[in-house]
Formats: sequence, structure tokens, C-alpha cells
Amino acid sequence: MNRLTSFAFAGAAALSLAFGATALPSFAKEPTKMVGGAPMYPSKNIVENAIHSKDHTTLVAAVKAAGLVPTLESKGPFTVFAPTNEAFKKLPAGTVDTLLKPENKDKLKSILTYHVVPGRITAKELMEKVKAGNGKAELKTVEGEPLTFEMKDGHLWVMDVKGDTAEVTIANVMQSNGVIHVINTVLLPG
Repeated sequence: MNRLTSFAFAGAAALSLAFGATALPSFAKEPTKMVGGAPMYPSKNIVENAIHSKDHTTLVAAVKAAGLVPTLESKGPFTVFAPTNEAFKKLPAGTVDTLLKPENKDKLKSILTYHVVPGRITAKELMEKVKAGNGKAELKTVEGEPLTFEMKDGHLWVMDVKGDTAEVTIANVMQSNGVIHVINTVLLPG
């Protein structure tokens, strides 16, 4: 009887798991990457995912202040190099607060769009471009100025026009309207 009871419980558990799995929302079955303690769902857009990352609260506030939410919720596709809160903390004291003021909206928008490249470009594609470019690749940003990419010690790096670099710390966070690559430094246009 003990064996029969165990078999019955196992069968009931399997049935409840099977029926429970069909009741899950479709995005719960998607392959996700964890960013800032939250799963990033490929079926959600850039903004829908970013607002859940505790590592990107400064970026989300900046995107809102610059009026870029509708753009980053649109069809795209976009490749976003997303600086973390720690990246923003590397800027001189008071910079973020100053940029978030309404009178600095254009400058903030310029900085943020400098982190966006048109299209959906994966890390593999970036590395292929670097290889084809004999160690470097350059892509034009939405802001208009280029970013330069290179590989160092097996890691993908991004350089702004001033020569400052950011490491891609989490690559290929797929979105419904593009891809996010998390970086550890804020890049600045010239």
C-alpha cells in the first residue's frame, strides 16, 4: 500500500504540474536573462524590461526625463548600450541631477541617444565586425556620432569619441524591439 500511495501522489503531482504549466502566462515560459535582479523577457520591449532592473533606475529616470519612453517602446529595432547605476555614479558629482533638470533635456537626450544604435546587433555580430575591421569596428549612433568597438582579453569594449571606454558586462539581453547590452561606464558624445 505504501508503494501504491507513493505512485498515486506522484501521479497527482505530475498532473497538477502539467495543468499548472498551461495556466502560466506565455512570457513565463520564455528564456530570460537576469539583469538587476529581474528577468528580462524577449517578448517585452526595452522600456517594459528596463523598469524592472534595480541596476538601471538612473537610466530609466533619464529616459523618462528626456522624453524617450515612446521611442524605446516603439517597433525599433534598437541596440541599446545600457549604463548601470554604478556607471552613472562614475560621472562627476551633481552631473546626473543637473542633466535631469528640464532645461537640460536636449543635452540629456543627446547623451542617451549616443547609447543607441539602429538595428538589432548581437554581441556575436559586433565581434564579427571587430574581426572584419582588423580589431576595431565603428557604428553610427542615433545621436549621430560613432561608437568604436574592440575586443580585449575576450571581452567586448565600447569607446566613445573622447576615448573613454565601457565594458559590455551582460550581452544579448533580447527584447521585442531590439537588444540591450549592459555596460559599466556612461559614454559621452563629443
